[in-house]
Amino acid sequence: MENIAGHKSALTWVTRITVLILVVLWLIPTVGLFVSSFRDRDDISASPWWQAPFPAEQTFGTRVAGEAVQEGGAFVLTGSIYEGSDAQVGAKVVAFGISRSDPTGITAGESVDLKGGGTLTVNGDGTFEMRTPEAPSAKGQRVYFAAAVPPEFTTGNYERVLYSNGMAQAFINTFTVTIPSTVIPILIAAFAAYALAWMEFPGRGFLIAGIVGLLVVPLQLALVPLLRLHNDIGIGQSFVGIWLAHTGFGLPLAIYLLRNYMVGLPKDIIEGAKVDGATDFQIFTRIVLPLSFPALASFAIFQFLWTWNDLLVAKVFLPSDSESWVMTRKIADDLLGSRGGDWGILATAAFVSIAVPIAVFFLMQRYLVRGLLAGSVK
Repeated sequence: MENIAGHKSALTWVTRITVLILVVLWLIPTVGLFVSSFRDRDDISASPWWQAPFPAEQTFGTRVAGEAVQEGGAFVLTGSIYEGSDAQVGAKVVAFGISRSDPTGITAGESVDLKGGGTLTVNGDGTFEMRTPEAPSAKGQRVYFAAAVPPEFTTGNYERVLYSNGMAQAFINTFTVTIPSTVIPILIAAFAAYALAWMEFPGRGFLIAGIVGLLVVPLQLALVPLLRLHNDIGIGQSFVGIWLAHTGFGLPLAIYLLRNYMVGLPKDIIEGAKVDGATDFQIFTRIVLPLSFPALASFAIFQFLWTWNDLLVAKVFLPSDSESWVMTRKIADDLLGSRGGDWGILATAAFVSIAVPIAVFFLMQRYLVRGLLAGSVK
């Protein structure tokens, strides 16, 4: 029954379910970053992102002080516990305490005995009443309380990232690095791929094997030697240096993808053009290159995403002054600081930095699969 028209095999459904599971697994952290980008640091520390729509319990500290009123044989001080604290008005007090070791030991609405005599009562709406046998000191009584803070979303993180000093220059620098570092490898690799696919010359097989071997070489091994070479030839840490670095690191994959695609083009077209007297350059520019656009677009997506999101190569091959920073370095070294503990800024910066790569990917994604599958079947 599986091979009858109109019936799909069980393997098809397994494949679809697997793809759906993978998509969901990728979307979960993305949604988490998106939600966190609209929350401040305290909210992120208080509750996970999936609890963002619900009130989160946070602990605050303050001192209750003021002018007490004498009633009978006691002094009574009333007011709001929110005054002098970071808690927003409207948060519901859940519990409170008067010692740092047990800041939430008393349920809201109950009373606690003070060390110097008297009692303190904190209600759920934040109002308090303190009764003491003597007038309270001007310093006030230290009080800790836990409050259920309602959710609050803000665009402050985006304003801080987008309007930070130097972000516009970093955005321009990122384009300055990414566009040439994408175009140059494609131009060089296209010529090399055509030669390896359709031109006969000694050592072609060894060159192809060498290119495949270079795919597994980690770029970290070449950073220091390549930087020394740049210093020796006089380009040092500059935009030209990082263009050449990205070109060298991207060429093996570019040549491999393009060669696999070009070798699968119809042989009759190439041979017919040669019979008609076309040169290799004419065949390449008028026949092979237009037909290889899916593979070119496929590599362009990979190279653009890699260079746009790169931090390591940018820190090695660009000058250290802030005028030459790309967005990844601006975010890592300036906005996040040395510890990088501000998760709200980190999540916001992630979405700001991926806006352009996402646009490029959706514009060219239809060519991605065609380019990756080039040469896989005959």
